[in-house]
Amino acid sequence: MERLIDDLVDWIEIPSVTGAEADYGDALERRLVALGFDCERQEVAPGRSNLLARAGRPEVVFCTHLDTVPPFFGSRADRDFVYGRGSCDAKGQASAMVEAGRRLLAQGVDGFGYLFTVGEEIDSIGAAHADAQLAEPWTPHHVLIGEPTGNRFVRGHKGIVKVTLEAEGVAGHSSQDVGPSAVHELVRCAHGLVESAWGQHPVFGPGTLNVGEIQGGVAPNVVAAHARAEVLVRSVEEPDVVLERIRSHCGSHVHIAGEAKGYAPVEFAVPDGHEAEVVAFGTDAPHMRRWGTPLLCGPGAILDAHTDGEKVGKRELEEAVSIYVETVQGLIAKEASRG
Repeated sequence: MERLIDDLVDWIEIPSVTGAEADYGDALERRLVALGFDCERQEVAPGRSNLLARAGRPEVVFCTHLDTVPPFFGSRADRDFVYGRGSCDAKGQASAMVEAGRRLLAQGVDGFGYLFTVGEEIDSIGAAHADAQLAEPWTPHHVLIGEPTGNRFVRGHKGIVKVTLEAEGVAGHSSQDVGPSAVHELVRCAHGLVESAWGQHPVFGPGTLNVGEIQGGVAPNVVAAHARAEVLVRSVEEPDVVLERIRSHCGSHVHIAGEAKGYAPVEFAVPDGHEAEVVAFGTDAPHMRRWGTPLLCGPGAILDAHTDGEKVGKRELEEAVSIYVETVQGLIAKEASRG
């Protein structure tokens, strides 16, 4: 327990805001090498690398992300909790996974590994790169992703479709019958989007939409020539279906600008005997289709993530280690029984 907490505190003290993950990756690599894992770095962009580590030929892979959201702040601890940026998103998961790996090796178990990714908090660039570069001896059948779920396994999470809408109008004096106004056209489109239904799924429930940002025009007495909005759908349908519904509300003066970003909902495997839930937040899982069947579980509460009171429970960390060990043992045994 003491080493588990010490590792977490040490790693929280290393700033690793998205784009500056290198020092934290170095610290994890030193720890894993000391435990006997074969490690390699996978360059994603200049100065930014995923970290891979393995014991044997990995059939099961622990995966969580190196980056945190800003701003960085250091650690503190009391009897029950460890506080600090990344404590539950996702350095707590990393510390529990590393300790689980130590215990598995001590039991003579191999055939598992680690993937620590860069960029999850922004664009999952590390996960997408790892998926594209997957090669021997990496042939995983299962990937166990760590995010703050209160140590409950997750049955699935919604997809995301993010678009920028742009409206074009004709500038003019608002006292005259001129236009159209780009703002008016965009508001009509947004109204239609807000009033629409965004699908219903037996596992994920209803899809939802948020018009998160809107801007346009130059003055109250000027008909607007341009307007823009950022829209995000927490989707329960395929991205093409969502995009077509958005387009149906655009009209002749509003269009989707640039390339829409998104992915479909993700369903996760749940080990026997565990309760499961559905979550709305996203993970690296949609970008790792070649890494095997995904599972999602980790210590901490998503309500604490990204806040100035971010924390993780010490007992919850220890519980996570036991869950991770049991899960990997079960998955490896399952693969062995298949021959």
